[in-house]
Amino acid sequence: MPADRPVIALGLLGTTLDRGAGAERWSRWRPTVALCQQEDLALARFDLLFPVRERKLAESVAADMRSQSPDTDVVLHALDLPDPWDFEAVYAALFDFARAYPFDPEAHDYLVHITTGTHVVQICCFLLAESRHFPARLVQTSPARTPAGRYSVIDLGLARYDRIFRRFEEERAAATAFLKGGIPTRNDAFNRLIDRIELVALRSAAPILLMGPTGAGKSRLARRIWELKRARRLVSGPLVELNCATLRGDGAMSALFGHRRGAFTGAMADRPGLLREADGGVLFLDEIGELGLDEQAMLLRALEERRFLPVGADREVESDFQLLAGTNRDLAAAVREGRFREDLLARIDLWSFRLPGLAERPEDIEPNLDHELAELTRTTGRNVTFNREARARFLAFAEHAPWPRNFRELTGALTRLATLSAGGRIGTDEVDEEIQRLRGGWRSGGTVDPVAELLGEVEVDRFDRVQLNEVIRVCRTSASLSDAGRALFAVSRAEKRSVNDADRLRKYLARFELDWARVRGG
Repeated sequence: MPADRPVIALGLLGTTLDRGAGAERWSRWRPTVALCQQEDLALARFDLLFPVRERKLAESVAADMRSQSPDTDVVLHALDLPDPWDFEAVYAALFDFARAYPFDPEAHDYLVHITTGTHVVQICCFLLAESRHFPARLVQTSPARTPAGRYSVIDLGLARYDRIFRRFEEERAAATAFLKGGIPTRNDAFNRLIDRIELVALRSAAPILLMGPTGAGKSRLARRIWELKRARRLVSGPLVELNCATLRGDGAMSALFGHRRGAFTGAMADRPGLLREADGGVLFLDEIGELGLDEQAMLLRALEERRFLPVGADREVESDFQLLAGTNRDLAAAVREGRFREDLLARIDLWSFRLPGLAERPEDIEPNLDHELAELTRTTGRNVTFNREARARFLAFAEHAPWPRNFRELTGALTRLATLSAGGRIGTDEVDEEIQRLRGGWRSGGTVDPVAELLGEVEVDRFDRVQLNEVIRVCRTSASLSDAGRALFAVSRAEKRSVNDADRLRKYLARFELDWARVRGG
């Protein structure tokens, strides 16, 4: 290995592989000696580390190294290693050596020999080289046809190892794509959120809290988290799911924690309960904010101690599971109102993620549309598509719609369109009918988007849409144009010598071809 600067090697004595006595030792491959026998590797110095009790062997090996490479200065360093398999002790000894050693990377190249020593020693040397406590490359020796064998140098910074790291990146990309259901989402914030969830899901067994509006995909994501953890062998048990809003009265305790036969009227047999069924797996409690305070207290103890008492039992049972919780409520507000335990929230809020609603991800309408059409084709056996004009019309509407029920509502709309289309080809008539149906439902439910209601499919920038929605809301709650103007321009009015709030508001509305009567009339 040609080098511009003197090369210094460091290595631990191989108390088994480096042994040898008499003339026959030269016919054996001894890894530490072999490093000094390489014709194309000139070592200016070899720092040989050895356990205190092996000094005699270290001196013998050092003498053989000098005989094979007279230009190599072999320096012995005794280490206190009573147990070479004790990771903490080995790392501490090597770490202390590295800190005390007078490394000079500007003047020398360094190699750390990782062929000898226990696996613990080799791992510690690797970690210290990776962290640059040893500012060195790794070197390995291996036997071949001659006692000198061969050697190879591993540079942790070499670009040729990028392929290894790319494989990790590709595996991680596959994991995040899996969590997204294979849908190529375009919303940057959502993609960053899924990246973080993937990282936490694979590195932590702590509770995960998934927040967001109904229909945002919390249940689907919880299932995919479990499937990902199972694929990586991080869990072996099942996914147990429960919507806490379905629990009522005395049955809540029994459903969650189980009961013993005869615990109450109707308890004809033992019931393990969902926490017990989730042992070794994942428990997903959707709408966890609906749990009663007593159930919350028992759940907290089960999370902290991995044990709980079934209804009517006199002995506790154990269950080791990871909790995923979902909610569309503000749990902090529920704590202030006395409806949710603060200690339980603190326990499940270590990793909390808010899933955005569909209306917050307009960029993802189109890829989700394509995904749903593919699913409909698969489940119905009919090839479902839009014609070009119908697709453009539906997307123009969908990307500005409020979608109060989120992905469930989009799926329902596409299912209706596919069912009513002739031959699976969705046309403009079906799209117009579905748009009117959705708008009518939102209007009656009080969730209509005012801009969509007044402007239809006219393109409006997202910034202008937010501003115009607020202007329309104020107009519809004000008695007159002047009242609305005063409410909207209260701050800037103070900076003007003469004001005409009504005229200012009238000109703003005119930008969108709107007037007071139309805004008030809807």
